[in-house]
Amino acid sequence: MKLFNTLTMKKDEFVPLVPGKVTMYACGPTVYNYFHVGNARPLIMFDVLRRYLEYRGNEVTFIQNFTDIDDKIINRANEEGLSNTDISEKYIQEYWTDAHGLGVRDATIHPKATENVDEIIAMISKLIANGFAYQSGSDVYYRTAKFPEYGKLSRQPLEELQAGARVDVTEVKENPMDFALWKGAKPSEPFWDSPWGQGRPGWHIECSAMASRYLGDTIDIHCGGQDLTFPHHENEIAQSEGCSGKQFVRYWVHNGFISVDSKKMSKSLGNFFTVREAAEAYGYENIRMFMLMSHYRSPLNYSGAILLQAKSALERLKTAKSNLEFIAENGSDKLSAVESELIETLPNFKKRFVEAMDDDFNTADAIAVIFELVRESNTVAACEAPSQEFARSVLAILHEFDGVLGLFYTQVDDAGLDTEVEALIQARQSARSEKNWAEADRIRDQLSAMGIVLEDTPQGVKWRIEH
Repeated sequence: MKLFNTLTMKKDEFVPLVPGKVTMYACGPTVYNYFHVGNARPLIMFDVLRRYLEYRGNEVTFIQNFTDIDDKIINRANEEGLSNTDISEKYIQEYWTDAHGLGVRDATIHPKATENVDEIIAMISKLIANGFAYQSGSDVYYRTAKFPEYGKLSRQPLEELQAGARVDVTEVKENPMDFALWKGAKPSEPFWDSPWGQGRPGWHIECSAMASRYLGDTIDIHCGGQDLTFPHHENEIAQSEGCSGKQFVRYWVHNGFISVDSKKMSKSLGNFFTVREAAEAYGYENIRMFMLMSHYRSPLNYSGAILLQAKSALERLKTAKSNLEFIAENGSDKLSAVESELIETLPNFKKRFVEAMDDDFNTADAIAVIFELVRESNTVAACEAPSQEFARSVLAILHEFDGVLGLFYTQVDDAGLDTEVEALIQARQSARSEKNWAEADRIRDQLSAMGIVLEDTPQGVKWRIEH
């Protein structure tokens, strides 16, 4: 398997530090608002990367943090007259709603910055002892000039960065590019006691401390959005390597931007759509499909028309799967020659799927393989008396692929829907057998009002939800 490594700017063969065990860290949300569609892209794409690494036989320890102390959280708390904890806990719960709606699995651990202040203070103390940090008043700054490789991830030499940097009048730094590790407390702000006085952590140090606590000094994969490459990830490298003296991350993986009208989607520009808003309009699973139909590093333009295209594409796959499930239960017990031929080609579909995913987890090409398989299986299923064995064989490999991509989950509010629909279908069948056509039509209209579409086939009645 190869991954595009931002550190080397090429596809590198992925070999975990410990064979069969992968350590993986992703920067999580700052919890002061609902997260937007641009934030959803790394959540979905790196969920798939994790799934694929597990599919290939690895045990993955995946850490994704919550930044639950930050200027934005403090400002939001002041606006709403709530505590910082109230705001962060509220939006952590909203995060779970949207992340689970998108089919994103929970990380192994979701640490909070506020739960790791002792580890942060210990790391800052070590950086000071190693000469990489210094106290200035009640603040502590990282000494970038001390780290000769600063800029190696973003490929921006320190000299060029210094030329465009500025220092706020309230800051006392040795160098304009030095950044805050600890911020002295301001009136009415939350604070923790430290060797440098009361204050709170800087943003960058949080991830370094949590990554090292849960994954060790050197981790296999660190992922996130392209916008985090500088300064956040650059600063993480400087902090972590200045503290441990070891390579911090072996593979840096970044996804491309999502744009609206050719501008990057962001809260600061005000051109964003929350996942909650998009899901209400198009459905969570169609947002996931929209993301996976493009390679994770390519730029992606958000629009309602493209979401509808993704919805249509996913419906084709779901309909094919539903048809196969019906045949698997109600089909013939005799395998035809044309079905045998398709079954013999299934290992080749799997080979092509794996090749696509091995090539920098190319989900777009992997989905193309699934569509080709569905197209061929639809042709065979349309033949007279398709067999259960054929349907079950194709379903097995679709289920295998879906374990990686997570496309076929559904969001159904009523857990008893299946039972209710099946009972109504049975009542309709009884009415038809008694030639009570009016009752049969009434039940069909009732099902239609529920968004249920019926299809009478030689194997029996099929149904599906019309989205």
